[in-house]
Amino acid sequence: MEIINESIEVSRLFQEVMSLFRANMKKIIERTGMTAPQGMVIGLLYKNKKMKVTELSKQLHLPNSTVSGIIDKLEEQDAVIRERSEDDKRVVYVSISPKFIEIHKNFNKQIEHNIESILNQGTQEELNKISEGLIIFKRLLSENNAN
Repeated sequence: MEIINESIEVSRLFQEVMSLFRANMKKIIERTGMTAPQGMVIGLLYKNKKMKVTELSKQLHLPNSTVSGIIDKLEEQDAVIRERSEDDKRVVYVSISPKFIEIHKNFNKQIEHNIESILNQGTQEELNKISEGLIIFKRLLSENNAN
């Protein structure tokens, strides 16, 4: 019974940490003048270079029409470029504009700096515990995904 209660507590804490992390990231994204969904689109495009609108929709778990609206706004800000496939004109690819690539690099540095500032408030012992716990959690998640 004790293991079940502890598992529930770990799950609850993880959800709280993720909620706080998302709120923190949302503040950083909003300082750039973007919405959180726009920031998520830019993040995916930065990682994958070029994606179909349908791929973005699937990754974000949003309807194509919603993602298309987000892309419209990003296109107005010269943040992304839309290109039709030469093979199939129905397929639209989206990529980050060259102008925005530099802005995104600075954005990533802001996120890293923010996380670093937060973690610098902890002692070395606390940081070691966080690291150890995350390594264990990652292993457990990996083993679960393998099954």
